[in-house]
Amino acid sequence: MSLIIPTSKVKAKRPFHILSKPIGPLCNLDCEYCFYLDKTDYYPETRQFDMGDTTLEAHVKNYIESQPVGCREVTFGWQGGEPTLRGLDFFRQAVALQQKYARPGMKIINTLQTNGVLINDNWAAFLKQHEFLVGISIDGDEELHDHYRKTRSGKGSYRQVVQGLQVLQKHQVDTNVLTVIQNHNGDHGKRVYRHLKQLGVRFIQFIPIVEPEKGKGVSERSVSPAQFGQFMVDVFEEWRKGDIGKVYVSHFDNALGMHLGMPSSICVHAPQCGENLVVEHNGDVYSCDHFVYPEFKVGNINQRDYPDLIETPIQQQFSTRKPIGSQTHCQRCDQRSLCHGACPAQRIDENGELSISAKHYLCEGYYQLFSHLRPYLDAMGQCLHRGLPPLYYARFMRQN
Repeated sequence: MSLIIPTSKVKAKRPFHILSKPIGPLCNLDCEYCFYLDKTDYYPETRQFDMGDTTLEAHVKNYIESQPVGCREVTFGWQGGEPTLRGLDFFRQAVALQQKYARPGMKIINTLQTNGVLINDNWAAFLKQHEFLVGISIDGDEELHDHYRKTRSGKGSYRQVVQGLQVLQKHQVDTNVLTVIQNHNGDHGKRVYRHLKQLGVRFIQFIPIVEPEKGKGVSERSVSPAQFGQFMVDVFEEWRKGDIGKVYVSHFDNALGMHLGMPSSICVHAPQCGENLVVEHNGDVYSCDHFVYPEFKVGNINQRDYPDLIETPIQQQFSTRKPIGSQTHCQRCDQRSLCHGACPAQRIDENGELSISAKHYLCEGYYQLFSHLRPYLDAMGQCLHRGLPPLYYARFMRQN
C-alpha cells in the first residue's frame, strides 16, 4: 500500500523559505561554538535523527505546492548538523521528489551547507549534476580554523575541509565559503580574506558568532563589537583595492543593493523576520534556525501545511521581534537603512537571555562597517547609474 501525501490547497500570501535539517543536529565535527549540537536535548527519546521518507515527501510536496501563485523559483536549503551524514541516496530521492512536484516552468534550486569532511568525487559529481550551490565552512588558515573547528577526537579539521573544497573545485561545483568570525580570528580580517583567496574562493559569507551565556551576557568565544566592525572594514579595504568584480562578499553586495533601493538579499538586514523557517528531521517546524527552542515551535509538517504554520500566533508574534527591537534602539541611527537592527538572535541582555528590548550586541560593529561603506556605496552607485562597473568608483569619491 503506497503512502498518499495530502495536497496543499492553501497558498502562502508571500514567498517563504524553509531550511531543512535532514540529519537534525548530528555532526561529525565538534566545533566549540556550534549552537546546534545541543538540540538533541529536545528529543531525549531519539537516537536516530534521519529524516524519513514520509517527512521528506511531505516537506518537498507541501513546500512547492504552498508557494504563491506565479512563484517561478523555489530554493531548498539543506543544513545540519552535517547534512552529508544523511547520505547521497537521501538527496537523490529529494531531487526526484522535487522534479515530481515542481510546477511547469518552475525552477528548483538546492543549497547545501557542509563542513566538507565527507565530500568526495561521488558527492561532487552528484552536486554538479544537479547544480547545487554548496557552502563550505572555513574560518581562515589552518591555525585560525583549527582553534575551534575540531574533529570528535579533538584534532583540527582544516586539512580534511580543504581537501573537500578542492574536490568541489575539481568538479566545478558552484561553491562559496562561510567564515565564522569569533574572538580568535576576529583580529585578523586581512589574513583570513587573503587566505580564502589563496584557496581559490570567489564567494564569501561572513557570520559573526555571538553566544548567549547565562549570567555573563555572551561567551568568551563571541566576537566583540569592536573586533567585528574592524574585521569587516579590513576585509573591505582589501577587497576594494583589487577584487571588485572578482571576489563577491555577501555583506558588501547586499549593502550596495540596499543602498540602491533593492530589498535585502539576506534576512539579517531585512526590516522584518518571519518568512525563513526551519524543519527538523521529524517534521517539527520552528520560527527560525536561530530560534529552535520549544517556545518557537509552530507545528509539524506531517500534520499541517506550511501556510497554516506561517500564520500561527507563534510565528506572527515572532515576526514582530525585529521591528520592535529596531523601533526601540535604531530609530535615530543614520545607518538604519542598511542594517535594520541586524539579527534578533543577537539581542542579548546582560544576563545572557534573548530579549526583544535588548540592544543588539554588535550594534557598534555594524555601525562602524556601514559608516565606512557609505561613501564607497555612493560612488559605486554613481558608476552603475552611468553604466560603468563599480570598480571605477574612485572617479566619483567625494574629496574631503
